[in-house]
Amino acid sequence: MRISTRHLPLTALRTFEAAARHLSFKEAAEELCVSATAVSNHVRQLEKDWDCKLFHRQTRAVTLTERGRSLSQVLTRSFADIRDEVENNVLTSPKRVTLAVGPIFGSRWLGPRLARFAKAHPEIELIVHHGPRITDAEQMKTDLAVDWGDGNWRNLYATEILNARYSPVISPDLAAQHPALTQPSQLAKLPILHQQDRSEWRNWFELAGCPDIDLDSEVIIEDSNMVQRAVKDGQGIALGVFPLMDAEVKSGQLIKPFDIDLLPSRSFYLLSRREVRKDATVQTVLDWIRDEVEQLN
Repeated sequence: MRISTRHLPLTALRTFEAAARHLSFKEAAEELCVSATAVSNHVRQLEKDWDCKLFHRQTRAVTLTERGRSLSQVLTRSFADIRDEVENNVLTSPKRVTLAVGPIFGSRWLGPRLARFAKAHPEIELIVHHGPRITDAEQMKTDLAVDWGDGNWRNLYATEILNARYSPVISPDLAAQHPALTQPSQLAKLPILHQQDRSEWRNWFELAGCPDIDLDSEVIIEDSNMVQRAVKDGQGIALGVFPLMDAEVKSGQLIKPFDIDLLPSRSFYLLSRREVRKDATVQTVLDWIRDEVEQLN
């Protein structure tokens, strides 16, 4: 007798497979979240429909008949194959890539582009971390990182992605208090905000033709975003990082009073460890970052 595929009792077969695997109607019922009576009824219906005995029933136990054992082996193997196929090829678990960035690059470059990345690559879960300064592969805990440096990181691939320029930026409110701001030397009378140390401002003043200038007021702030926030609040004047701050100048949130750009010796680099570059998902993120930077340049 040949059974039509349409009439295969799949629920009953799944129930029988669980009962055969556990050799217990009660344990099969617990696995399937049904009653033991429901399990027993499914098995009895199979035996009735096929006119065969699948279990030997004893007072407190059941054992498989030869036909039952043969059928259970086929079903267990088949359900395992189905589960593997669904897990491996049907369910699309997100491919995950971790990326570490510093505050300036993260807030002004990456942040505005995250929605664009998600739309272009919905299959990739991009996890962004705060990126501390690193010197070698041992300190890098993410798949990728963007760091500021001279291109020398031990045991890491470093690709230069963005050349930065430094130039003073000031808020419109603070600029209105100094309407005659026409010479770089006049900046010395304003509160000067340094990031990390005084070296960049010293280099900029030298480039602007006033290397020995004395500053009236100075504050050193470690966090770059805090520096830019203080500038927007009118607390002082700082060196803006361009082209990352082009949009804020174009929109009028900040003013760039002088067209004098300091080109630092360092740049933004995209870092990756050797072993992750073979991963196709990581490579997709690498390519996307490079493409976006090319559009900016």
